[in-house]
Formats: sequence, C-alpha cells, structure tokens
Amino acid sequence: MPQAPAVPMRWPAERAPGCPFDPPPATTELLATEPISRVSLWNGRTAWLVTRHADQAALLRDSRISANNTLPGYPSIGAGNEAARAHNRSFLFMDDPEHNVRRRAYTADFTVRRTRQLAPRIQGIIDDLLDALEHQGPPADLVTAFALPLPSLIICELLGVPYSDHDFFQQASAVIINTRSAPETVLKASGELIEYLGNLIEHKVHHPGDDLLSRIASQQLATGVSTKEECANEARLLLIAGHETTANMIALGTCVLLQHPDQLAAVRDGTPERVANAVEEMLRYLTIVHNGRRRVALEDIEIGGVHIAAGDAVICANDAANRDPAVFDAPEQLDIDRSARRHMAFGSGPHQCLGQNLARVELQLAYPALLRRFPGLRLDSELNDIRFKETTVVYGVHELPVTW
Repeated sequence: MPQAPAVPMRWPAERAPGCPFDPPPATTELLATEPISRVSLWNGRTAWLVTRHADQAALLRDSRISANNTLPGYPSIGAGNEAARAHNRSFLFMDDPEHNVRRRAYTADFTVRRTRQLAPRIQGIIDDLLDALEHQGPPADLVTAFALPLPSLIICELLGVPYSDHDFFQQASAVIINTRSAPETVLKASGELIEYLGNLIEHKVHHPGDDLLSRIASQQLATGVSTKEECANEARLLLIAGHETTANMIALGTCVLLQHPDQLAAVRDGTPERVANAVEEMLRYLTIVHNGRRRVALEDIEIGGVHIAAGDAVICANDAANRDPAVFDAPEQLDIDRSARRHMAFGSGPHQCLGQNLARVELQLAYPALLRRFPGLRLDSELNDIRFKETTVVYGVHELPVTW
C-alpha cells in the first residue's frame, strides 16, 4: 500500500528552549538530512527551503531565480508584508538590469573607503553615548541607551533625516518588520513612513544639504529619473535596514559575549584585526536576518539532486548555511578566531547587503568601546528572562538589562 506523502514542515520553525542563539533544530536537521526540502508557510503555500551553503551560494547568483516580490509565487514573510508589497518596490525586490541601475545610485556612499572615512565620527557618537550611559549609572537597558541610538544617529546623519524624528521612524519600522503585524497596521505605518520620506526628499530639492537624500533629490527626483514615491521607497529601505540590523547585532552580540567571558575579553583587549575577525564570527554565529533570502524560480532548475520548477518559491535559510559543517568546523561553537568571512549573514550575489561595510565599521568600534568602558559589564537578568525577537524579520532582543 503506497504511503501518503509527508506533510511539509512548518517554517520558520521554533528555536529550542534555552538556546536563543542557535537556529531552530528542525532547520539544522534538514541541513543534515534533506538540504533542499519542501516546507509549509504561514499562508499554507509551500516553498523549497535551501539549507546547504554551497546550494545557496549557487542559487543567489543564478539569474534564473528572481527577487521580484510582485510575482505570484513569491514567498512573503507574513500577511502584513504581503499587503505592503506596493510600498516595498525598492531595488531589494528587483532583478538585473533594473536592480543594478537602481542600486548603483547608492553604492558610492557605502564603499569600504567611504565607511572608513566615517570611523572618527562613528567613534565620536559611540563615546558620547557611553558618556551618557556612564553618567546615568547602572542598571540600564543597553538597547535604548546604546544599541539602538548608535546606528540610528549614524544613518540619520548619512541620509539627512532629522534624528529628532527617531521615535516616529523607529516605531513605524518595528511594525513593518514584525511578521505578525496586521495588514492594515503595516499599510498604515508603511504609508506614513513613505509620505514622511517623500516630503523630506521633495524639501531637499530646494534646500539641499551634504547628505544622501539631498543627492537623491537632485539627481533622481529633480531630474525626473525617479518619482517621489520611488525615491521614498528606497530611502525607507536604507533607513530601516540602516538602524534595525546593526542595533540588533550590537545588543545580541553583547548578550552572547557575556555568555563567553574568555571571548569577551579577547574582543575587549584585542587588536583591530582580531576584533574585525570576531565581528565576522558573530555575524555568522547569530545570523540576525533569520527568515531567509526569498526568491521565485523563473525557469526549471536542477540543483542538489532536486528539480525546482519555474514558478516555485525558494527560501535560502542563511542561518542554516552559517552552521554548515562542510564550510565551518564545529559550526555550533562561537570561535572569534576562526575564519568566518564566507558567512551568509549579508547574503550573496548581486543582492548582497549594500550597507555591510558600514555595519562592519560600527560593530568593530562599538563592541570594544563598550567593553573597555564597562569592564564589569554583566546581565542584570537571567538569560531565560530576556525577551528575544522571534516574530521579527531581524532577530535580537527587545531589551538587554545590564549592570556593571
């Protein structure tokens, strides 16, 4: 008697209790047993979940799969995300050549050379925040006192967004990236943020400054290359990605270092080269963008012994790839001296994270500065009592209570 087909695993799967820094066990189990497998999504549709590092590297460079989130088979993260597709038409969801043309307008502001030039200013912001934290005294929430304002201040200066409006855009961002936000709530938050940024860019056509939004205003909006909404869409992407990812990485990275005192000491006292290496390892180990890189197959693809048909949804689970033992020895261990530069934390291929160089500089400066200023830094709570961001696109902690 033939067996009934297996029911696909629901994805994203849940992390194991007491293991907040590890991918869900079900995901890493697939890496070992069925590295390309069908999974069930929130809306009952299915997608191919790709867990192996080599398969992801190949697919994310393959022109036969698309990042276009308006295609029927695109595997959206949640109902709110699906409803807000019209507000998400940035280069992140475009294919080449359109993607390359749009993205190229911003690359000069995020090169290695440009972000290294920003290092003294970033260090100044770090020092000011740590001065304020020291003056305030313990205990403190490291998220609100340091991890969140640091990248927010930096991206605001880079873009030319008034930091005085940070409460508004941080609250809107929190709604937009929560996979369980109601569609109407996401549409409202997204629409308000698009309107705010569009008006700001329009204002900069006539009142330019030395910032990225002013260049968008003069080179794209004023010349008719892009509409006001197109400019605002891409400014929204840069604003949200520019503060959410690094803020969560600072807080979560600090939390994990506090669980590994020997490696914390090495980061605190290490050379810039060792700290830079440690940052790459923490990016690999934590993989805070934990809902995968989402694509749609444009043609039939044979990979890893599996046939992916045109129109099928594909999700590259980068947290699983970053724990692939074929690439990283003892991947379940945090080892700040390993070579982790092949990690998938920033993706791969043409859509690899635009802001990765800025993120690296911020993290390489933030961790040692924090740990040197407060050598007695420790959690002011049990690890099990900390609320982790299970339902957001970017993984992290809601608060990180610390003392020193």
